[in-house]
Amino acid sequence: MLREDPDAYARTMSWLRRWWARTAAAAVLPASDSAHPDDEQAVAPRTARDWTVDAGAFVIAVALGALLLRLAVDDTAYGMTSGRVATDAAVGALCCISLWWRRRWPLGVALACVLLGAFSTFGTVAGLFALSSLAVHRPIRPAVFVSVLFVPSAVVCSIWLGRSNTWSVILPTLALASAATAWGMFIRARRQLLSTLRDRAERAEADRLLHAERARLAERTRIAREMHDVLAHRISLVALHAGALEVARDVPPAQVRESAALLRTTAHQALEELRDVIGVLREEPGKDRPSTVPQPTLSDIPRLVEETRRSGTKIDFEMQVDGAEAAPGPLGRDAYRIVQEALTNVAKHARGTLAQVRVAGAPDHGLHVSVRNPTALGAQDRPAPPGSGTGLLGLQERVTLANGVLVHGPNASGDFVVEADLPW
Repeated sequence: MLREDPDAYARTMSWLRRWWARTAAAAVLPASDSAHPDDEQAVAPRTARDWTVDAGAFVIAVALGALLLRLAVDDTAYGMTSGRVATDAAVGALCCISLWWRRRWPLGVALACVLLGAFSTFGTVAGLFALSSLAVHRPIRPAVFVSVLFVPSAVVCSIWLGRSNTWSVILPTLALASAATAWGMFIRARRQLLSTLRDRAERAEADRLLHAERARLAERTRIAREMHDVLAHRISLVALHAGALEVARDVPPAQVRESAALLRTTAHQALEELRDVIGVLREEPGKDRPSTVPQPTLSDIPRLVEETRRSGTKIDFEMQVDGAEAAPGPLGRDAYRIVQEALTNVAKHARGTLAQVRVAGAPDHGLHVSVRNPTALGAQDRPAPPGSGTGLLGLQERVTLANGVLVHGPNASGDFVVEADLPW
């Protein structure tokens, strides 16, 4: 009939496959750990604790089963024949032995114990262990289904033993089956809770490590940017002054002394700033070390332009800022670093050209910084001075952190432009 109805045959086979899947190998869950209680495909090796627990369950099932069988044999009201005793003991022994596979096939072992328990008082305790294990390793519905089957199995066993009051075993059997199922569900829920807490702890630890790594990378980037901004300009000035002395001919002694003094002052400032940055790297966590070098402000930009002019760079400077002295420290420092990096690039890559520096702004209107210069003639023929290539990248990061906008590159007329708009 099923062959004549393909749809019914397919549904029946699908149901059989699902039922058999429930009796297939279950995860051998360690007694102290159950990372994935619902994973019915993973098979883990049995641990030493599992072996101990299984051996204990086997011994208890044998001992209590033998006791129940002895009580049934000693009951003179319903005497058992030797054939029934032998059958009861053999079937009960099979139930106890099957407990060794209750972790791997929990549903199959529980069903076998229920069916065999209809002809054995010896296997009663083994059936309860199998039912409890089923509730641990499988969802609630198979466990409830098998626990309900315990009642008719107990009734059949009572009839097989020749007892007349067969209905008196229903309530005790139902209570024992419910207790075994509840205990297994409790263990399952506890393992799932521990697994969830462990997963949360592992995720929190991973997030903490990721956050620490990001903070470390951000700090390294900040230190690298500060070291570049602080030292690149000073070292570039030293190199330019030294180069000018090297190529100069018949320079008056007074001018040589002035250049040497400028070299010494610039190198001293570079050493002071380097010492301050290294001090930041060496400071202990949680302890703020006061800076020995004052941080630049918006009012220090004219001084920066004048120092750069003394190195031989031609600069057309104009600054129109209302309340420059009252400008926030981070704003002034960012504007100073933008002008400093741009002038350093002019001195390195476009020496001899006229650079235009414009700084304008006011509170609640923002601050605009612009540095532009034409390309130096023959710049492509000269070897490029050493550089890390991260100066403009550091400026971009600095302006982005300040919620500003930075634009750099050649414009339509061929001039190289560095412009920034900073919120104020």
